[in-house]
Amino acid sequence: MSDTDTTAPGDRPEPPTADGAKPARRRSLGRIVRGLLVLALMIGFVGPVLTVAAYRFLPPPITILMVQRLFEGQGFSRSWLDLDDISPHLVRSVIAAEDANFCSHHGFDLEAIRKALAHNESSDRVRGGSTISQQTAKNVFLWPDRSYVRKGLEAYFTVLIEVMWGKPRIMEVYLNSIEFGPGVYGAQAAARKNFGVDAKDLSRTQAARLAAVLPSPLRYKADTPGPYVRRRTGRIQAAAGTIRRDNLDACVLG
Repeated sequence: MSDTDTTAPGDRPEPPTADGAKPARRRSLGRIVRGLLVLALMIGFVGPVLTVAAYRFLPPPITILMVQRLFEGQGFSRSWLDLDDISPHLVRSVIAAEDANFCSHHGFDLEAIRKALAHNESSDRVRGGSTISQQTAKNVFLWPDRSYVRKGLEAYFTVLIEVMWGKPRIMEVYLNSIEFGPGVYGAQAAARKNFGVDAKDLSRTQAARLAAVLPSPLRYKADTPGPYVRRRTGRIQAAAGTIRRDNLDACVLG
């Protein structure tokens, strides 16, 4: 019999080479990369859900804005209160000042957004259309920025807190986290610093003044209000009266 090799070329085993292990390594690397991507996606989805679920019952800790202000040398003052220990006058005032439709929308006020866009097209002064829910999502979970990435994440967290928290908890977290002045966060710290009273004892005028500084809390002062804050306080008091009369605060105080 001839010793000639008659094995078909396609049936011959590949000769061993120094690179023989490379295909196996590439396949292993591919599995690792896919696994990491799946893990990242799971963390990106499950992480926020678990965090929002935890904050349904636990006070959110220090926020990114608070850390930024600390680095700016503004100090830190904050005392967490249950919603029942905050004056209803302040609840109505912030609804009147920041989000009159708080109890009727599901996180986004499309009409307010439309009006803000129309205003911004014809004015140098930018007007925001964010709801209290959106502001809470931004303040607690995100960083101060106007990028599309931040706005997209804000929308995601807004949906989560609307579904998982409900309106009373959103208002409670908002009133405990919002910036009222340099280094002053939440209703209790603001009430003590500006008026020397507890948040539950705020009068209608005091509550309206605190709400009046929210567009720019580092610029305006509630304890020594200038003309703009005084005018805005009067408008907020009138609007808060409408909020109460028309029961537009029922989702929080009803």
